[in-house]
Amino acid sequence: MPPSPTGTRRSLLSATALIALAHGPAVGRTVRGALPWSPNEAYPPPRAVPGGWLFLTAEEAAAIEAMANRLIPADELGPGGGEAGCAVFLDRQLAGPYGSSEWLYMRGPFARGTPQQGLQEERPPAVLYRQSLAAIAAHCRARFGGRAFAGLTAAEQDALLQAIDAGRSGIAGLEDKPFFEMLLQNVMEGFFADPIYGGNQDMAGWKLLGFPGTRYDYREMLDRPHQPYRDPPVPLSGLRAASWQVAR
Repeated sequence: MPPSPTGTRRSLLSATALIALAHGPAVGRTVRGALPWSPNEAYPPPRAVPGGWLFLTAEEAAAIEAMANRLIPADELGPGGGEAGCAVFLDRQLAGPYGSSEWLYMRGPFARGTPQQGLQEERPPAVLYRQSLAAIAAHCRARFGGRAFAGLTAAEQDALLQAIDAGRSGIAGLEDKPFFEMLLQNVMEGFFADPIYGGNQDMAGWKLLGFPGTRYDYREMLDRPHQPYRDPPVPLSGLRAASWQVAR
């Protein structure tokens, strides 16, 4: 019989119980007479207001905007990722529970897993971004005559991002694939998430897809069978886009 692993489900549960006891007993709440919420009321998340950075420095934000514009470049169908507010989206996320991995179990042991096993990164996103952007900035200053990533030409930016994606950038202090995969995922989230989170400005991503947003219902469509859906999208805030046209 093979030896027992040092970390078992039983030991993990025991450690969890000790941690819980160390923090005191759990506190419950009994609700009587009325619900703890108001019927027919909506509780949308707080709206991310553009203006000022909560986590990113100005140089980091400029780099993220430039990267987002290369990952989702502007064309005749709409703005690029940076222009659509992906850096604002990411800044607000990094300043919150996502950036600190507050809602995830982040204790060791850490080991490289398969793609099917999900996040195995020891560093929370805020730390990974800060270290990675610093490494890229130092590389750009040394390699491109003191210019920051945002100051590179589009061709230079593309070449560097492609090298990072391929895992052959050679940038000191940068783990290419973990950074690029997280960056690409976050830029896509910022481009297509509800505008209330800071990205997808003027619902550019939704217009590109013809996505109707968070409409209450579609009863008005019952009188228009077999016709393309042309109504403007509606976000969680209820504010409609300044302009609307299904991309083709």
